[in-house]
Amino acid sequence: MPEFEYSQFAGDEDGFAPQSADKLFDQLAEYVVEYGERILENLDDWQDENPELVDMLVKQGYVEQDADGKWVVTPKGLRRVENKALEELFDVRRKDSLGRHDTEFRGAGQVLHEESKPYEFGDPVSNLNVHQTLKNALVRQGGGTPIHVTEDDFVVHDTEYQTSCATVVLLDMSGSMTRYGKFGAAKKVAMALQSLVRGKYQGDFLQIVGFYTYATPLSERDLLRCAPKPVSIYDPRVHLRINLDNPPGFVPEHFTNIQAGLQFARRILRRQPQANKQIITITDGEPTAHVEGRDVVLIYPPSEKTARITLGEAKRCANEGLHLSSFALVEDYFYTSLVNFVEQMAQVSGGIAAYCNAHDLGNMVVDSFVGGRRKRRAM
Repeated sequence: MPEFEYSQFAGDEDGFAPQSADKLFDQLAEYVVEYGERILENLDDWQDENPELVDMLVKQGYVEQDADGKWVVTPKGLRRVENKALEELFDVRRKDSLGRHDTEFRGAGQVLHEESKPYEFGDPVSNLNVHQTLKNALVRQGGGTPIHVTEDDFVVHDTEYQTSCATVVLLDMSGSMTRYGKFGAAKKVAMALQSLVRGKYQGDFLQIVGFYTYATPLSERDLLRCAPKPVSIYDPRVHLRINLDNPPGFVPEHFTNIQAGLQFARRILRRQPQANKQIITITDGEPTAHVEGRDVVLIYPPSEKTARITLGEAKRCANEGLHLSSFALVEDYFYTSLVNFVEQMAQVSGGIAAYCNAHDLGNMVVDSFVGGRRKRRAM
């Protein structure tokens, strides 16, 4: 029978601290994803009460303090959060998902080793099927050596044309996204896409844009830190006009400006060289804000005017060759109007609309992203 030696646990045994730090950081990151960077302020209390826990996170390189003494997630920690989000939302073991966005076209791209075709002028020599070429020469000359290869003997591996894609994900940051875990789920999807692009679709362009009363681009770090805008006015009816050049000291930011998000995305994608461009919108509400000239107009309850202006922007996106996919987070029967609105967006843009709960959002959005826009730029 084996003998065991026992001693007092000091917390620094080999193999324990790193594993504990990983688990501890993953739990912390869940709250950061759901509620934003203000959760990191709790590390000051942790440091007073359980300094060894914070020390583990720091030693593993997951968190650090900036020049102002504020706790922040490190690049290593950010990558872990993104990769964990991808593992939860997308089966990374699927071998057929490796590579880029497949299309039905043939051309320069991934080699398909099981298929070959006769060489044509312009085919990459690197795709030469040497075995089949020599076999053709042997058959033609009836065997023997040396083998004399002619132009008619050359065959190359057939290839499948693959296209890169430029994508803007519009993430709803309005006040209602705080309910039912919707924002945390949507945020995880966006972070999973960032990990997916970095690991498998390096030729792609991806930008996350948050929309609320305004719209703003979010870096990877901004995305991790962000949270829905808190509701700041509770009037049953609102009609405000805010000048963008001279805004007042207080602006309620919890409204839903899908038009501003689409407009921002259209301008971003106009500068991208990729043949395929798409906008993925994740929202839980009808638009309650729109832009008129240099003014932002806030209207609640949702108005027909705001809807009409937003749909007009969706049509402009489609006219510029952008594919629109809209995902409505629906939790109960009160969302009938939202379902109708995203369906109208799909109708005017020729895109797609889907509604789901927060639990099902991930697979639907990732599948839409991976599919991309299957077209080929005219040569």
